[in-house]
Amino acid sequence: MTFIIYLIIFHAVWATWVLIGYPWLKYVGEQTLAYALINLTVRGLVWVLPVFVYLRWVERVRPWSYLKLGKHWLRGLLVGLGFSGLNFLIYFAEHGTRHLSDGGFTWNSILSTSLLIGFVEELPYRGLIFQKLNEWWSFPAADLISSLLFLTIHLPGWLSLHIYRTQTAIFVFIFGLLMTILLRYANSLWAPIVSHSLNDFFSAVLFHL
Repeated sequence: MTFIIYLIIFHAVWATWVLIGYPWLKYVGEQTLAYALINLTVRGLVWVLPVFVYLRWVERVRPWSYLKLGKHWLRGLLVGLGFSGLNFLIYFAEHGTRHLSDGGFTWNSILSTSLLIGFVEELPYRGLIFQKLNEWWSFPAADLISSLLFLTIHLPGWLSLHIYRTQTAIFVFIFGLLMTILLRYANSLWAPIVSHSLNDFFSAVLFHL
């Protein structure tokens, strides 16, 4: 029951921030360092900190161990890099060099949208939510539900910024499924963390899609 309460509060708080905070944040300037730092601070307080608090004080477990951040870290990094290499080839085969641009390089796109996004988003979704669901249900069911939740957390932002596309929604859902498979294969959260960060770097920064 406590876990369900965590899920409800987490999604509600983030949706509220997106709907109220995003419009205000635009006035700071999307190209500025201040924009990136505010974005990262809010994400840290809403996405990351509650995971550690919940695991430490509710589940009474060691967060670093439960989240699979300690053991098998090298395997996780190698699996993440291997997946990312294949992912880059797919991006390049689909888009070539025609989308390569320096227009995607901003403080926010580098820090918040790519380099740190994997850690911020994988921690709650594959690290906590999937693994908690997997304690109750089978791997396919837990993977499916956690990936659906991963999709829903993006919807308020897309709608607020008027950038919702069905194709993107389908991709995010499938991407969530794949990240969970990487976690299971590598037995390390570093695999989806690296893969997620590099995927968003390829998409938002390198190919500027």
